[in-house]
Amino acid sequence: MATEKEISKEGEGEAYPMKGGDGPYSYSKNSSYQGELRNAAKELVTEAIVEHLGIVKFSPSTTIRVADLGCSVGPNTFFAVQNILEAIELKYHLSQALNSEIPEFQVFFNDHVSNDFNTLFLSLPPDRRYHAAGVPGSFYSHLFPSHSLHVAHISTAIHWLSRVPKEVVDRSSPAWNKGKITYLSASDEVIEAYSAQCADDMARFLQARAQEIAEGGLLIIIFAVRPNGTPHSQVCVNIVHDLLESCLVDMAKKGIISEEKVDTFNLPVYYISPQEMEAAIERNGCFRIERMERVPLLTYSGSTEMAPQYLTSKPSTFIIRSAVEGVIKAHFGEEIVDQLFDSLSKKLEDEVSMSELAEKTVNFCAVLKRKPIN
Repeated sequence: MATEKEISKEGEGEAYPMKGGDGPYSYSKNSSYQGELRNAAKELVTEAIVEHLGIVKFSPSTTIRVADLGCSVGPNTFFAVQNILEAIELKYHLSQALNSEIPEFQVFFNDHVSNDFNTLFLSLPPDRRYHAAGVPGSFYSHLFPSHSLHVAHISTAIHWLSRVPKEVVDRSSPAWNKGKITYLSASDEVIEAYSAQCADDMARFLQARAQEIAEGGLLIIIFAVRPNGTPHSQVCVNIVHDLLESCLVDMAKKGIISEEKVDTFNLPVYYISPQEMEAAIERNGCFRIERMERVPLLTYSGSTEMAPQYLTSKPSTFIIRSAVEGVIKAHFGEEIVDQLFDSLSKKLEDEVSMSELAEKTVNFCAVLKRKPIN
């Protein structure tokens, strides 16, 4: 069953699926922050589709094909798709050059082969106005026929690398990341290894999408960023990972896990800067940047009663657990999982203001248009 599968080889790196099913630690029950981010980006995405989707390039009889990459499970993917389809319909209604009816929609839900597609499709909206299909595979690989997509969307997923950089787990490498699980406070060599892996992954991601997206189609990327010029150690989204690292180090000191296990474990996560993203797009050369801007998020300072549940330590821990439990279990075993996240919850409560952290986290939305195809 996919809900218990942690890491699997997929040709293009390794798979790190979110926690499946609908249990208390599942991604479907613990993705409210991601949902709020998508809601915050809704107006920006709608405007971009209405202004930039090149429907005049499409045949009147064309079925509009939309893909949500890294869809995971739960309602967020369905809300994102619905927003996109409504924006496309609005584009057709506002276009004076088109007299044809709005075409049919086909939506592809993509994630790793070990994603819980059973739960995903059991929860498909019964009143949907599109044909649904699942497409298993890494979004760093080629997934669809050439020039077959009109809109591809990915949200809060591009920070997952295809693999941990090989150098950081190589004892003979200057980038060996002994005693750490991220690049947050690591050496320059470790940071360079993560940055190089991200650049390689982005090159493959953009090349795959360039092959798949039709001329005039859009690629929409919503992603957490390291603001330009900001040291990695000051990026808010990395702070929780640093706390998770301290929990593992504490467990190693107590003999619950071995130091060697910690030394050989690294999270395959890297938060790209807008400058790095723009450079990757420029190197690819197949897309024009139509929008690249910060996604506004609601703030909750001074009003804890109005703040969402994810801004308290226990629900925050559930959100983190739903994302990283699989990779933790695969390396350390299932026995430590409950104790690890109990420890993380305590540290979050004692050491971090989750509302302040959420307010300082920076997310961007990039809207890229496929250039003319030679």
